[in-house]
Amino acid sequence: MRTTLTIDPDVARLLQQAMHGEKRGLKETLNAALRRGLAHHAATAPVKPFVVEAKRMGLRAGLDPARLHDLADEMELEAFAATTRRLRRSRK
Repeated sequence: MRTTLTIDPDVARLLQQAMHGEKRGLKETLNAALRRGLAHHAATAPVKPFVVEAKRMGLRAGLDPARLHDLADEMELEAFAATTRRLRRSRK
């Protein structure tokens, strides 16, 4: 694979030192450094897939869990109405 890289100055110095010390070219030195740096990614064990296990909710018979948002909306409206009534009575 051919690509263009912008290498930070400190990394370029390290790369030059490694090239000189190992008496290798840029391509060989860079590939070796990348292999060493990325080796731990290849060595990791495969990840066990995440599985969601269904649990019983223990809801009353006749209560549709898919419609719980409707129940929550209804309870919120009742609470709002009760608060509104209480505020109106307190103003009188």
